[in-house]
Amino acid sequence: MTSIARKRQLIWRSACGQGRTDIRLGSISKRGDPYLRTLLIHGARSVMYHAKVPTPWQTKIQARRPDNVVAVALANKMARTAWAILARGQTYQKDYVSVKPA
Repeated sequence: MTSIARKRQLIWRSACGQGRTDIRLGSISKRGDPYLRTLLIHGARSVMYHAKVPTPWQTKIQARRPDNVVAVALANKMARTAWAILARGQTYQKDYVSVKPA
């Protein structure tokens, strides 16, 4: 995984290879920029508690994980979205679906 979240070490390190369904997640890395990580997690926590209509993904993960884990997962998702927007020079599109080239 070479996402900006992984490069900035905002997400957990996987103990298994990619494509496996039994992935065990390790602890979150604290080697990245602590201020950026704090801002992303606080923003994610705000989205969790103040979203008028939570997304289906958010509803499912909140049902099965503790709040802090959900906040970090949402912060990771926000970081990946921000990186994709900046890297491609596009504007945010709510229903955008990434398509891999054939």
